[in-house]
Amino acid sequence: MEKRSGINEARYQCQLIIKVIIAGIIMGANTKLFAKAAGLYPGGATGLSLLIQSMFHTFGNIKIPFSLINLILNAVPVYIGFRYIGKRFTARSLLMILISSFVTDAVPLRPITHDIVLLSIFGGIINGFAIGIALRAESTSGGTDFIAIYFSEKKGVDTFNMVLVFNICVLVTAGIFYGFDKALYSIIYQYCSTQMIHFLYKTFMKQTLLIVTDKANEVCRAIYKESHHGATILQSEGSYLHEEKEMVYSVISKAESKKVADVIKKVDPEAFINAIPTTDIRGKFFYRQYN
Repeated sequence: MEKRSGINEARYQCQLIIKVIIAGIIMGANTKLFAKAAGLYPGGATGLSLLIQSMFHTFGNIKIPFSLINLILNAVPVYIGFRYIGKRFTARSLLMILISSFVTDAVPLRPITHDIVLLSIFGGIINGFAIGIALRAESTSGGTDFIAIYFSEKKGVDTFNMVLVFNICVLVTAGIFYGFDKALYSIIYQYCSTQMIHFLYKTFMKQTLLIVTDKANEVCRAIYKESHHGATILQSEGSYLHEEKEMVYSVISKAESKKVADVIKKVDPEAFINAIPTTDIRGKFFYRQYN
């Protein structure tokens, strides 16, 4: 991975900011026109903000802007981001939070359709699309994302169960006060959103590469230069001609898989590459640092 020059770096940062702005506008409009219109409570700070806003209006007849609640809920996560994760990463995420929050308040509440199933499915898809853009712009939509990154990357703690429990608490509370049909439709919304994120963003997905080659050392160097991931060389034997071969074993990010395969083919056009999905790893694995 070569370092970008000053001009290229500035251009790259501008591109990231443009993506964040687009993602924030899409997410804010979707929150108002789909999630809020259908009375849904998606996961994370967004869902909790919608729930708090609804409860103040229902039980106290008090109208509080969504942006105010969302910014208050994100105050501590943003601090964690600036303090422990990365300043540029957190600044872009804060921009995403600000834009999506204020757009949510600014867009008039005019449902696209009154079919709650359609609102749940397509709202989830659009939400996942917006988050996917934000992730590609090296930022997040805030809330539990900061906390999840902090505990998983800095402390080595699996945060999936903690985030799941938090989302369940939001859904159960919404179900108690507004009916469990809304909570169940919210699950559909979250599921569609998650699937879209997985489709668009593959950085946290991993692949195991098994490469049979006659140029193992060169292949290892190429993998490291492209992805900063190490590799292991194994001695092997072809079953047909019984020729001695070397097999390179490496685990990389799925997002890097095509580029790594291309550089391997440049080093050894005859290399045989088998890419296998990897669901779990234990031990040291290089993650690109947030900045």
